[in-house]
Amino acid sequence: MMTLRHGGRAVAVLLALAAALAPGGAVAAGAPATPALTLPAPTGPHPVGTTWLHLTDHDRPDPWAPEQPRELMVSMWYPAAALVGAPAPYTTAAVSARVVAGTGLPLPPDVLTTVRTHARRDAPVRPNRHGWPLVLLSPGFSLSRESLTGLAEDLASRGYVVAGIDHPYEAYGVEFPDGRVVDCRACDEWGDGTAQKVIAGRTADVSFLLDRLTGPRPVWRGFVDRQRVAMVGHSIGGASAVRTLVTDPRVDAAADLDGTLFTPVGPTVRPVMLVGAERPADHSWVRDWPDLGGWKRWLTVTGSGHMSFTDRPVLGAQLGQDPGAIPAERQMLITREYVAAFVDRHLRARPAPLLDGPDPAYPEVTFR
Repeated sequence: MMTLRHGGRAVAVLLALAAALAPGGAVAAGAPATPALTLPAPTGPHPVGTTWLHLTDHDRPDPWAPEQPRELMVSMWYPAAALVGAPAPYTTAAVSARVVAGTGLPLPPDVLTTVRTHARRDAPVRPNRHGWPLVLLSPGFSLSRESLTGLAEDLASRGYVVAGIDHPYEAYGVEFPDGRVVDCRACDEWGDGTAQKVIAGRTADVSFLLDRLTGPRPVWRGFVDRQRVAMVGHSIGGASAVRTLVTDPRVDAAADLDGTLFTPVGPTVRPVMLVGAERPADHSWVRDWPDLGGWKRWLTVTGSGHMSFTDRPVLGAQLGQDPGAIPAERQMLITREYVAAFVDRHLRARPAPLLDGPDPAYPEVTFR
């Protein structure tokens, strides 16, 4: 089967929950009818808070709905001053229903609202003298921002502000505070040039978000260190991360989690990490590797699938699906550890021996 790395409506359907909750995809016999869904606990020293932002770029029409300005929904995860309040919702009932509808599986429409997270909604931000380094997260095509919650919570617990971005009309569902829910127009319009249109739109989304987070009148004054910014994305979100690194000088480093580089990168000397699932080398990575003139790594996770870098394997296993060759929670552990090592090295100048070569603790990870 094809994966989202290569686009298309059929591919978007493939990457819906039915095929994406776990790489294996098979439902085990005797799976519980009403499973208790939960994400692994964050590993850092800080409690985690979260809040949702609704932002409107009045200077830019939406690329998929040009009659209206571009709107974004953003989840902010951050080190919290105290672990107060109830756990934050994973997603809304409307978004859960749209994801489930695309699977064809007999799951309750609100199943994703049952996922237990570890962040507390609107908990106070822990002060930091110079602000916290910022990591921007862009999900895969057809997926919403909650698909990277396990990674986001872990980074926040380690001392990062994390902004997970929903790109409207490129996900099965994005819900706004007034109750409007927009569907995936891009899924129905996929054709020649669509991937490039998605990437161009996402780079503009991120630049606008950076304006709002680090500009003269930031929405989060004092909590974000504008001098330390990285972007990480899954699938086409990863391609967008590398493209944004080239087009926006405020982004210091980018990591691509199994995303084809539909738009050639061009020369750059800023740090890039490519992390791929086990399959033949992506042709675009081979093409653009020589243009990455600074620090760079190309890692392959043996036994992984395209969705191994998201929450889906963990939730799929809890729904009774076979996670594949690597246990579900270990898939998330690998993603967390290598992404954290990357941003620690390039935003905090910390030693990151995981990135210096094969580590016996992670034999699944090989270096090009």
